[in-house]
Amino acid sequence: MLNISGIQEGFVLDHIQAGMSLQIYHDLKLDQLDCTVAIIKNAKSNKMGKKDILKVECPVEALDLDILGFIDHNITVNVIKDSKIVEKKELHMPKQVKNVIRCKNPRCITSIEQELDQIFLLTDEAKEVYRSKPQIKIRHKKVPLQGDFFISHIS
Repeated sequence: MLNISGIQEGFVLDHIQAGMSLQIYHDLKLDQLDCTVAIIKNAKSNKMGKKDILKVECPVEALDLDILGFIDHNITVNVIKDSKIVEKKELHMPKQVKNVIRCKNPRCITSIEQELDQIFLLTDEAKEVYRSKPQIKIRHKKVPLQGDFFISHIS
């Protein structure tokens, strides 16, 4: 049996769907943090059959809960201090995600204009559907070369 020691201060992401831990590791940009990370893949679970677990030894403030809630809102976030669980955070699907996924429509202005943010809005929480937030780029007519203005609207 494999033995992974506990952590002093940080967080544990539990109940990750089996095989998803590396994607979550990259999506949360844990590879850019200077902290200890343990990735446990295909651990036995009574509830899920198999699951992945991430143990991260750094402050929980480094974790973007919106991205994590978008990826899988069923993941459990256990906050650890002094080697003890002090809080369990519940994840929710965020109403808006920004620069997490990209619009697949090749004619979408966010695909053409690289400086525009990729913003998606939760349109159907029951079906877990996100739709791209349309953005229209216009040039200010009174002073044509001073800058671009963006008008966002929801259709």
